[in-house]
Amino acid sequence: MDRQNFTELIQSKFKMVRIEAGYTQDTMAQTVGLSKKTLVQIEKERVLPNWTTCVSICALFRDSEVLNSTFGCDPLEMVQTVSRNHCAYPIYSTTSDIYWQTMDNRDGYILQSNKVSELYRVLDRDKQPIFGTSKLREAETYLLRLTKEEFAHIF
Repeated sequence: MDRQNFTELIQSKFKMVRIEAGYTQDTMAQTVGLSKKTLVQIEKERVLPNWTTCVSICALFRDSEVLNSTFGCDPLEMVQTVSRNHCAYPIYSTTSDIYWQTMDNRDGYILQSNKVSELYRVLDRDKQPIFGTSKLREAETYLLRLTKEEFAHIF
């Protein structure tokens, strides 16, 4: 797949991604950094989104079922592959990270807060980030649900 095909594919899924996220056209336009007029033109398939808009859609809506089923993989993997002809899978070294403070540890899952940016993340048992948010309550809820699901599978 080349950039042209990728852009056309994103254009055809633009409205579905917005609806899936529960966004109005105004909210979506503001989130992606477009005018409402441009967003409407893209959704009606009169105008192709530019490359930067396509990348931002894939980054901001990475968890979209529409995008994941369209590409059959993480949308950011697709962006990297189309853009650079390969995709890198970094293994983050989180154990010695001076910017993150551990707040909770349950069943091997770790809740951390960033000392600089006030973000929160949950790490899996391999110490890889699996969830991130700017709201502590969301991170705590995610960790709690994750550990309850793990506990339920034991019985």
